[in-house]
Amino acid sequence: MKKLILLSFVPLIVSLAFAQSGMRKGGGGWGIGSQYNRMYDPKTVETITGEVVKIDRIAPVKEMSSGVHLLVKTTAETIPVHLGPAWFIDHQDTKIQEKDTIQVKGSRITFEGKPAIIAEQVKKDDQVLTLRDENGLPVWAGWRRK
Repeated sequence: MKKLILLSFVPLIVSLAFAQSGMRKGGGGWGIGSQYNRMYDPKTVETITGEVVKIDRIAPVKEMSSGVHLLVKTTAETIPVHLGPAWFIDHQDTKIQEKDTIQVKGSRITFEGKPAIIAEQVKKDDQVLTLRDENGLPVWAGWRRK
């Protein structure tokens, strides 16, 4: 009887663990077909180089889990760069910090009426953080399923 009662709490404990870690079933709105991911346009891909002046965690669209966004200052502009879901970025080897000089390849979009870049790839020194393929499909869509 004690085992049965204890086992009945396992789903609750697992759900609480995911909630506390910021993970949501279905990727927290970051899935391939999501409204946000459809904003990526391979026809607007460009590469910028600049200094990271700010790092934020924000949900780009209502009901999404938090994402990691950078503010990057280039010689021409200071532009927001959207990396991806925090639950994915936090588990990558490449760590980006304020004052780092980085090169970003990504799709230039208009987000909330202002220019921004949804990153496909970020280079820092000799490290490369790959976030999407050349068609804009997020690498986290198949993460940990291999």
